[in-house]
Amino acid sequence: YQGNLAYLQEQRSYMTALLRHLISKVDPSGQERLDGNRFLDWPSSENTPAIDAGLQSLMIQAMRAGEELCTVLGEDVLASECRMVASKAIEFSLRKKSRFPSEKDRITPGDKQAAALMALAGIMDAKEANERCLAVDGAKGFSTFYGYYMLRAMALAGNYQGALDVIRTYWGAMLDVGATTFWEDFNMEWLPDAGRIDELVPAGKKDIHGDYGAYCYQGFRHSLCHGWASGPTSWLSEYVLGVQVVEPGCRTVRIIPHLGDLEWVEGTFPTPYGVIEIRHEKGADGKVISHINAPEEIRVTP
Repeated sequence: YQGNLAYLQEQRSYMTALLRHLISKVDPSGQERLDGNRFLDWPSSENTPAIDAGLQSLMIQAMRAGEELCTVLGEDVLASECRMVASKAIEFSLRKKSRFPSEKDRITPGDKQAAALMALAGIMDAKEANERCLAVDGAKGFSTFYGYYMLRAMALAGNYQGALDVIRTYWGAMLDVGATTFWEDFNMEWLPDAGRIDELVPAGKKDIHGDYGAYCYQGFRHSLCHGWASGPTSWLSEYVLGVQVVEPGCRTVRIIPHLGDLEWVEGTFPTPYGVIEIRHEKGADGKVISHINAPEEIRVTP
């Protein structure tokens, strides 16, 4: 977004050392061997196959990002290593053929996290991940942090409407009980008989903050203002407002809106050159008419 090469260069020594460390955690077959506490997020923490598939997918994405960043920095040897490790990891994953859910019509906590990460890593077909897992039972099985990646994977499958519905259901449920910020942890099953968070809990109502939460989130321990849960803000800008950065520093942006059942959408997108103002309206024929006001230094492509 910023095209700040000087900042990237400041991170060179740490980033290259980290990439070499991650490379050392991939065996010759292409399987990641991250040791210690193997973890994606709390909701998936008891689903070992999902954790394994998720970490493998994250390793592939890390190697791809490492290759891109090292190429920019002129670290050509390390960029080549990242590319080779990513290729081996993909080959390993395709041979293993992990699929979620493993049982038809039975989604377990962690399945949607794994399926989304696999789709984004290119080791599971996005449409298959959406139909067999991500779109099953709506927002059930979503989590605050990996919810963003689930939304991205649904968009990759072309299911923009389904993703919008999940945002309304899952993140919208927090707003419905008084939230003005999104939470570190949330489960749709907490809602029945729960009081609002912006008033004292009435007699006979559950305290949605104090009475719920698992693992490390029990008893008022989870944050009700948490950046991990803010994925819809980025997702809406990228997929509904439709802004995609094409060249570093926003020199070129592509705008492809997906309104789903919305009649209109408007918003702004900050860039180093100033703010892009955007409004999309759906005409009577269903076609989208766009009004875009961008700084003159930015090239906007459809």
